[in-house]
Formats: sequence, C-alpha cells, structure tokens
Amino acid sequence: MKYIGAYVGVEDPLTQLADIPRLASELGATAIGMTTAPTNVWRYPDPTEETCQKFRQACVDYGYDAWQILPHAGFLINLGCPDARKRAMSRQALEAEMRRCSLLGLTMVNFHPGASLGKISDDECLALIADGINRVLEKTEGVKAVIENTAGQGSNLGWNFEQIAQIIARVEDKKRVGVCVDTCHAHAAGIDFTTDDAYREAWAEFDAVIGADYLCGMHLNDAKRPLGSRIDRHESIGRGTIGAEFFGRLLNDPRTDNIPLLLETPDPALWADEIRTLYGYSVAPE
Repeated sequence: MKYIGAYVGVEDPLTQLADIPRLASELGATAIGMTTAPTNVWRYPDPTEETCQKFRQACVDYGYDAWQILPHAGFLINLGCPDARKRAMSRQALEAEMRRCSLLGLTMVNFHPGASLGKISDDECLALIADGINRVLEKTEGVKAVIENTAGQGSNLGWNFEQIAQIIARVEDKKRVGVCVDTCHAHAAGIDFTTDDAYREAWAEFDAVIGADYLCGMHLNDAKRPLGSRIDRHESIGRGTIGAEFFGRLLNDPRTDNIPLLLETPDPALWADEIRTLYGYSVAPE
C-alpha cells in the first residue's frame, strides 16, 4: 500500500504541532512530512508534555502511525562542516531534533548530510558526517537518522549512492540509519529515472551500493532543471523535466510500499490535487 502526503507546516510548532495530523488529513494524505522547529534556527525549545500528548492523540484520531511520519531537520545542520564549532552546533541541533521526535512518539528524522565548503576533501567530509551521526546516536535512542540525498549543488555531499554508502558504512548502529531519496535531487545529480531502462538501472544501483532495506521514505518532486544540472529547483508533479511517467512507475513499484512518500513541490495549493493524482497512478487508499 502507498502512503502519500506532503510537508505540513505550522507557524508556531510550540503550540500548533497537534494541528498537523488534522491538516494532513484535510489534504487527503496518508503520510506526513513535518518539522518540529523552524528550519532556520540552531536552537528551539522542546514541546511541552501537554503539546506532546495532544500531538500523539491527534495521530491516533486521524489514523497516523509513527512510521507514516518523516520529520525534516533544520537546514543549518552540516555534520561535515570543516569548522569545528559549527560542526558541534550541527550535532547539537540534530540531537535536539531527535529528542523532540522522541517526545512526540516519532521514530525517524530526515536531514541533509553536509558540505565540505571547499575546505576539506570529500572523503574527510564524509568521515566527519558519519562521526557526527555516531555521536548523535550515542546520545539519543529510538529515533532513526535518515540521510537525504542531495542535488550536489555547491560542495554538498550525499549526491550519489556511493557517498551515502560511505557514510552508512562508518555508522556503528546500522539499525538506526536509513535513506530518503528525493527525486528532484537525484535528477539534478544525474541519477536518471526517466525511462524504463534507466529507472531499473538506477534502483539496481541503489540496491547494490546502499541496500534496498535502507530506504525509509521518499520526497516526490518534479524538477525545473535538466538531468545532471546540480541545481536544486523543485517543480510540481508532471510539470518538470522528470515527467509524469516516472511517477507512474514509482507508484506501481513494490519498493515504495509502506514508506512515507512526501511532496515538497512548490505550490501548497496544489498538494491535495497532487496527492489525488499520485494515488491515481496506483491503488487508492481504502
């Protein structure tokens, strides 16, 4: 079964987190993307116990289990930063994200791995990212660190399957690490899903290099820029350079059963229609 949703935002996470399941349900979503804090801050308070209880109850009321929800960590986090102070701040921020998820009863958090900023080698940066994940996992429990592939824009790493595999290979607790594949990022990085043969080859490479069992979720986005552009610009489903045929393949692929498939497309006004469109490619939820 497919579980499709979008990233549902609220203005004040401290007081409005419990509204997220209702807002997702109103979109017709069976999966939820969310943030536990504003994505452009280093520090943010933990939700109160009352807020956590209301959120957990709302998830029950609207029929969302923890595995259907994939929170996104803040965009300032760079576990591979060559600056030791900012690297420590990044670890602290990811640790706080995991703590908030745990309080809310959630089991995963998605994050961008990091960037070298052109000051260290890719291998050094990947090693720092893995070290950061290990340190955060040591201080937390019950929440999986889900690495999102990047578009390879600038010095961002994690844009190909080999780099993600290098990070995972260095993570000590393999049960608490996973991968979220962003379709726009993959396309921008030169990973081709646009024909039947290319689609099969790309997933065969993912399975061989990373491992199918590490796939924990996906971000479903079309792309404004061409294949291999290394520019991260999301487009609405079927309106970009990836095209509707890809999403038809994806929504009929058993590998995308029972994981959150989340829109990050640029126009929230279209999300309900896009969710219906995506379900039209597959079997609609009961």
